[in-house]
Amino acid sequence: MLLEKGPLTHLDDSGNPNNGLEHDLLQLFGEELGVPVRFITSPRNTFAQQIRQGGYHIAAGWLSPNSDSSSVSSAPLFSTYDLLVQDDASLPLTDLAQLADKTVHVLAGSRQAQTLRQLAEKIPGLTVVAVDRSDILDLLDEVGDHKISYAAMDSRLEDLASQYIPSLRSTLTLSEAAPIVWQLGAHPNPELQARLDEFIHRVRADGTLSRLEERYFGHVHRLTPLDIEKFQTAIERTLPRLRRFFQDAERQTGIDWRLIAALAWQESHWDPFATSYTNVRGMMMLTEDTADRLKVSNRLDARESILGGARYLNILREGLPPDVPEPDRTWLAIAGYNLGPGHLNAGRSIARQMQADPNAWVDMRRILPLMAKPEYYSRLKSGRARGGEAVIMTENIRSFYDILMRREAPLPSDPLAALNDTQKSLSISPAPRSGQGIKP
Repeated sequence: MLLEKGPLTHLDDSGNPNNGLEHDLLQLFGEELGVPVRFITSPRNTFAQQIRQGGYHIAAGWLSPNSDSSSVSSAPLFSTYDLLVQDDASLPLTDLAQLADKTVHVLAGSRQAQTLRQLAEKIPGLTVVAVDRSDILDLLDEVGDHKISYAAMDSRLEDLASQYIPSLRSTLTLSEAAPIVWQLGAHPNPELQARLDEFIHRVRADGTLSRLEERYFGHVHRLTPLDIEKFQTAIERTLPRLRRFFQDAERQTGIDWRLIAALAWQESHWDPFATSYTNVRGMMMLTEDTADRLKVSNRLDARESILGGARYLNILREGLPPDVPEPDRTWLAIAGYNLGPGHLNAGRSIARQMQADPNAWVDMRRILPLMAKPEYYSRLKSGRARGGEAVIMTENIRSFYDILMRREAPLPSDPLAALNDTQKSLSISPAPRSGQGIKP
């Protein structure tokens, strides 16, 4: 399988179980065929050439059908279109004619570059600048930083891009809807092509495709631009003096320090003296009982609180059954951080009763809010729970974590800590056996 790295296809992060939407679909297709899948990743600047050269069975890179028919396309997976984006402080363009005498930047070799070249033939003075970037988000950063005025991107990136660049606004549709397909080369195996099209039609119909979209992008709609701006300001001003505490917590637990920092921001906005009306306190908002069990002597000490919160998250994660996969295991553990393990297990029980998957976050985020309804919590020993609040918290943390992964480097390899960098992004080391069963 030939893959181009990109936010909609393949994240190319060996330590992150989130390998990408199209990557996971190809993996599912291989499992259906009963054959191992070998992925060959390619940078953008050589991807089109590799497609033409062949040597693969399927190529994926958020592709539309080739206009020159040099490669056979699969049945459509998704539908998308091209958007113009600009900074929200600039006067919005709302009509294609307003592109006259404007300069628009696009990624070289992208569908957007082709769209803009076609528009330039009709719109006087429209200048298209194709830039060689490995990541569309790098180009969009330049719009947010006012280095360029306009850029073009795929519509499916709109919410994701706004999460990183809150001042970004899509103002103008540049193209009609286009299908997203996989390429099979000039002379594909007919049986493989038939099996692939059958697979695509089925995953579109049975909800598999929608579930994968939710897995990767279901959390990016919640934060407001103000939420993101406030967080990014805190990254610049507050995080530098806390970074070493979060990194120490990773060294002790194996949890990516950026995930711990995202959890701490959601809990307290990195305020070591935060206190709630229920008397949970400190950076990680630990209860007094939990702090005692984790040997946290001072909840208002930032370092102690961060280490205690990371250890507690580790315990929750390791308390889940061994068949819960990543990244669902981590998202469920974070929900349990808010709810407590008893309520989380009760929610998983409700999921089983409703023929939902208790191991899948995409199902549990729908089930947990039901625990505030009498017809559900009246049957539970654990009683009523604010499951909807836990879902919001978890989805927000996912977004904050995304932002931190883009802006902050992972912990450098430390031989003294005996950590393997390939396991850091969402890999959690085993919890201390003495801590099993700790409850908030």
